[in-house]
Amino acid sequence: MRTKEYLFHHPLAFWLGCLLISLGVLSHIPMFIHASSMNYQMVGMSMDMTMMIGMALIPFGLALACYGLMPRLATLRLNNSAEILNFHIADNSPLTSAHLKLVLALLVAVIVDVMKPATLGFVMPGMTLEYQITNEAAGSLAFVALTGTAIGSILWGKMADMLGRRAAILLSALMFIGTAICGAMPSFEWNLAMCFLMGLSAGGLLPITFTLMAEMIPARHRGWLLVALGGIGTSAGYLVASGAAAILEPLFSWRMLWMLGLPTGLIVIALNRYIPESPRFLANAGLTQQAKAVLGKYNGELDSNSNCSIESQVSSIDSNFYQLMRGHYAWITLALVGAGTAWGIANFGFLLWLPTNLRNMGMSAEATNALLAQSGLLALPGILLVVWLYHSWSSIKTLVLFIVLTAISLSLFMVFDLLQQLSNSIILVSTALLLISSSGVIAMLIPYAAEIYPVQHRGSGAGLIAASSKLGGILGAALGVFGIFEQLGLSALLIAFTLIICAMVLIKYGVDTRGRRLEDIQAEFMT
Repeated sequence: MRTKEYLFHHPLAFWLGCLLISLGVLSHIPMFIHASSMNYQMVGMSMDMTMMIGMALIPFGLALACYGLMPRLATLRLNNSAEILNFHIADNSPLTSAHLKLVLALLVAVIVDVMKPATLGFVMPGMTLEYQITNEAAGSLAFVALTGTAIGSILWGKMADMLGRRAAILLSALMFIGTAICGAMPSFEWNLAMCFLMGLSAGGLLPITFTLMAEMIPARHRGWLLVALGGIGTSAGYLVASGAAAILEPLFSWRMLWMLGLPTGLIVIALNRYIPESPRFLANAGLTQQAKAVLGKYNGELDSNSNCSIESQVSSIDSNFYQLMRGHYAWITLALVGAGTAWGIANFGFLLWLPTNLRNMGMSAEATNALLAQSGLLALPGILLVVWLYHSWSSIKTLVLFIVLTAISLSLFMVFDLLQQLSNSIILVSTALLLISSSGVIAMLIPYAAEIYPVQHRGSGAGLIAASSKLGGILGAALGVFGIFEQLGLSALLIAFTLIICAMVLIKYGVDTRGRRLEDIQAEFMT
């Protein structure tokens, strides 16, 4: 049986759904062009009939595409043998051109995923001016988006375990396209609603991407490629967002930055031919022949060793979050969620308030901005160090090391607060260390989760860890409102203490995944 028989339930329904979603977004363009004489300010404009029809086309097209993508697991299973497939992807083979095409396609998906929420910082000033709202009201946009990403990470991770990694990636990209109509919304309330949906779609793409890549890449290359994918994709996503803002915003206002969701989402859809379904998911679903076909394309090898059948049992297809909290997985899940939440609080709370706190301690605005810029430049090579250590030393030890380094760098700020004495050189080193270590933590958290959980829970596990970092961002924003981060030393101490506890749990219950087959990693957790 050809793999294409699995990929789409009804191909016509899927592509028709893609067309309707695209038309729905394009139907908002005429009103946007009509506003060109007013510097593309659409506030207060009434939605015309074309826009209303377009808004109706988007959910209808999404439902149609979803129907077209839903795999006929039960029907396809009837056409397969009852054989329990003992297999592994060629874990000792070199990377093939098929692997490289997959990596590049998933890199584009990560860049698109990061770019969308990164755009928030660039649209808020123009949005505040056009809608005549306060900075606090504009800040609710980030809160709504982060809430959407947290919920989306969990929902899409669950969907990836139920329906497949590929289907979840494509549906997330389609929802991404639909939210491009944010750029034509005449009221701030509509932008809030669309921003939540944008977060809902963006939150799922990242963990699913890591899940699929973990199940497709040979073991000896899996770890460093996963971390590099996260680091490079994140950096490139922010670069694309800032570049688009610099080039397009002066010409077409902040609204054009939202509308980029259409072309960027279509790029992900166009790359679907290079995004296969995971053979491990297929084998777990009982689709032996389809799994063999994907393995053959990616130089996979069948393994007759009966001890390697851990992830291929059809009976284990069901997934629920309760399974992530059982046995040895319970402690490591709690530690990863705790580390992700603490990272979110540090990144979206402590670091956001750091310039203000430094100024309150006597540093000038110019010196503060220059210092943070220099720290950011020093932190850039940090991702290369993370990739090298993760690949050459130990995955779990590298993760724990960077969690501890993050805690140490935060503790230094607590000391600064107690002494009330500033040295630019020491602050520079401490800030750079915080940026390097915290960037390393988030670059490893989701890849590590994608490696340790079994196939039937891998999407849910990666999604849960991704959601924890967004939850931390939500808590960081809330704590900022209550003035917690105005207490530099106290806030640094609380985050550092949480990170140290998580590091202790991880070093005790975590396992090294470097160069190991996913089945062997799962076996260690089950013993």
